Amino acid sequence: MRTAVLSGKGGTGKTFLSVNLAAAAGRSVYIDCDVEEPNGRIFLKPEAVRSSVVTTPLPEFAPELCDGCRKCVDFCRFHALVFLKETPRVFPDVCHACGGCGLVCPRQAVSWKERPIGVVEEGRKGGVRVVTGILNTGEASAVGVIRAALAACRQDDCPVIIDCPPGSSCSVMESVSQADYCLLSAEPTAFGFDNFRMVHQLVQLLGKPCGVVINKAGVPYQPLEEYCIREKLSILARIPYQPHLASLTAEGRLAVEEDPAVREIFEDLLGKLSKEERK
Repeated sequence: MRTAVLSGKGGTGKTFLSVNLAAAAGRSVYIDCDVEEPNGRIFLKPEAVRSSVVTTPLPEFAPELCDGCRKCVDFCRFHALVFLKETPRVFPDVCHACGGCGLVCPRQAVSWKERPIGVVEEGRKGGVRVVTGILNTGEASAVGVIRAALAACRQDDCPVIIDCPPGSSCSVMESVSQADYCLLSAEPTAFGFDNFRMVHQLVQLLGKPCGVVINKAGVPYQPLEEYCIREKLSILARIPYQPHLASLTAEGRLAVEEDPAVREIFEDLLGKLSKEERK
């Protein structure tokens, strides 16, 4: 089963949940789709890492063929093209590589070149296969790198944990697209609850089944508890708020390898996710 781990905002423990879940599973795949800030590798420390460049096609226009009809510019709904000095010009950060400009060009003046936008790293830590998407600095869209990271793993015979970006943007939607189940990391605070509702609405729109893990759980935050009851959301685990867990995380160590009680929580969570798969 492919489980996507989401959070409404950063700092709720999404990556903490993802890496420890993958490690507790033993044989698993961890895919870091938080490509603007991929931190999972800090904890899993993969070995024998190999990388591949991710590219996206970018249109080029042959001035000797272009007759200035502007059909490509008029067609582009992303406003990625502009007509300057009798030639179409492209804004790379806005282009979605849809191919429409080439389809509408009556003179076949459009060709394509590959533009690098990031890399995908693959390595292994014990039984965990670690796939990390890394977006090049300054790139506007993470979607291409996320797609490449997800495509790097086609295994279905072991748990696949997808560490999504925070929030509810296009990048999150792309990360969740292939998931069978969504695990929502919730922070029991007013700010965390507001963002949690936002990401829950997203998975509802996408029609994905989901459950909740409350991280840094101490005194119950009543609005969050009542919301889960009202929305019939199962709280699958509560990870206690403990200073030594924060210290382990700050040192880049896996809690399931250091704390037997935490390992028990994650093994129980894996069992509940397995039951969800059989529903």
